[in-house]
Amino acid sequence: QVQLVESGGGLVQPGGSLRLSCAASGFIFSNYGMSWYRQVPGKERELVASIDGGGTITNYANSVRGRFTISRDNVKSTVFLQMNSLKPEDTAVYYCKRPLNYWGQGTQVTVSS
Repeated sequence: QVQLVESGGGLVQPGGSLRLSCAASGFIFSNYGMSWYRQVPGKERELVASIDGGGTITNYANSVRGRFTISRDNVKSTVFLQMNSLKPEDTAVYYCKRPLNYWGQGTQVTVSS
């Protein structure tokens, strides 16, 4: 069955960096585009970044463009989100998503001094 397992979240100071990973299994990873979403309590889940199956086409939310980078390793079936210059407003639970509504369990990112 499809499984998506995120890791790499944590507490970081403003201006710091984190790298999130999402390990996928149960499907042919390179056949699917992948996305990162985030959600804060009381708000809808929002799209942060997406990448196509080949890793050549990426898209970003305006709020993170230039600070976050999405990438993937199709050999290791893993998608990454490199987050630099983090701001307190980036605090959220981050989820990876595969099309047809498959989600990971989420990883908490907290940006605070």
